[in-house]
Amino acid sequence: MNMSAADVKRAAPSEGRATSPNASSTSSSSPKELNGSQILVRCLQAEGVKHIWGYPGGSVLYIYDALYQQDSIQHVLVRHEQAAVHAADGYARATGDVGVALVTSGPGVTNAVTGIATAYMDSIPLVIITGQVPTAAIGLDAFQECDTVGITRPVVKHNFLVKDVRDLAVTLKKAFHIARTGRPGPVVVDIPKDVSLKTTTFHYPDHVEMRSYNPVKKGHGGQIRKAVQLLLNAKRPYIYSGGGVILGEASAELRQLCDMLGFPVTNTLMGLGATPASDPKFLGMPGMHGTYEANMTMQNCDVLLAVGARFDDRVIGNPKHFASVERKIIHIDIDPSSISKRVKVDIPIVGDVKDVLQELISQIKEAQQKPDTAVISQWWSQINEWRRRECLAYRTSPDVIKPQQVVEALWEMTRGTDTYITSDVGQHQMWAAQYYRFDEPRRWINSGGLGTMGVGLPYAMGIKLAKPQSDVFCITGEGSIQMC
Repeated sequence: MNMSAADVKRAAPSEGRATSPNASSTSSSSPKELNGSQILVRCLQAEGVKHIWGYPGGSVLYIYDALYQQDSIQHVLVRHEQAAVHAADGYARATGDVGVALVTSGPGVTNAVTGIATAYMDSIPLVIITGQVPTAAIGLDAFQECDTVGITRPVVKHNFLVKDVRDLAVTLKKAFHIARTGRPGPVVVDIPKDVSLKTTTFHYPDHVEMRSYNPVKKGHGGQIRKAVQLLLNAKRPYIYSGGGVILGEASAELRQLCDMLGFPVTNTLMGLGATPASDPKFLGMPGMHGTYEANMTMQNCDVLLAVGARFDDRVIGNPKHFASVERKIIHIDIDPSSISKRVKVDIPIVGDVKDVLQELISQIKEAQQKPDTAVISQWWSQINEWRRRECLAYRTSPDVIKPQQVVEALWEMTRGTDTYITSDVGQHQMWAAQYYRFDEPRRWINSGGLGTMGVGLPYAMGIKLAKPQSDVFCITGEGSIQMC
């Protein structure tokens, strides 16, 4: 059953507990066998986890006992399991590390589903530890039981039910490996209460090999050569980048490619900051909330390079209409299932975005041919004509402070500083994306694919814990702030 905050103490190190991050794992008096809860803590320590967000309950009591006995991992008590996962999510988005949350069985799991689905839609690496009723009670409608594996299956990259304490350590190693590699995503590890109490010898593997999971990193050389030829012969080229560039830590490579070629570039909502908003080659966001010039360039280009983007409905609208304009499309993505999912592409390249861009840059440098500057200059003349519409201009009034002005004022106050911006979902989110000019990646933290209201505040709190010296601002609305 759920417990009050007073039942779980997470304050300064107390007497009788280890004060060294590795004290519990290096002590010569450590028992040869550990219970499942202690093994879980050791695994988290081995993965370098420093913060875990959660809410206690009956099925995870032994895990909380183990957390209480160490001080290298800080537990952050939330008021709702959804906020625990959102905070871990915000932490992961800002740092690139795997975020970790801990919830109890039954309602703890179901409360966490929205947070898990939010991370899944935006490919955020999380490991969510869920409590479960004892193994003997599974399937018998026990108190606070739910089918965690079944409920979460559509909104996780993978999930595990650990029925044997001897499998716990290797399962956690697999969970972290799956969460952070390939296309990142949330992984659920469901631990029955008796497994968290049973004992076994502890060994955490250095690495895991999974025959059924081996994501491709290197792009196909032949496909990359074809892409280079298309780009160098393009008359109206365009680079369309998405959240995959941020997740793949490939912003530097994308910027280098844009500078080498001199091509226009657009970033999706999840990709803002991959190229600097201050760069003249950046045309703003594409799609229904994007700029006129970004969309007109998308519709009239002859070669489109899509990097870590998925041609979602908010960007291209109806795929049939998008496909009616003839153009050649190159699509780079770590996830093969994302390629040609909504729009048929001409040159698919499956691989890690960073690795593929590096190879693409290398081949362009070695190529004898260069882009036709005169032709590209004509293309820029057309783009600048579209820019002259100033589609984001708005009327000001001495009597009314408009939301756009507020966002622009915040940008003026914080430009060039160590600042993170979170937002909830709605029109204020679009104003923030349009009028705050992000020059760096991982500074714009919001829910894209699922569009989850209520994420802004827990995102901000998760980021502040990860980046205590940074300024963090949450742009929210009256509906969202009341939700979480």
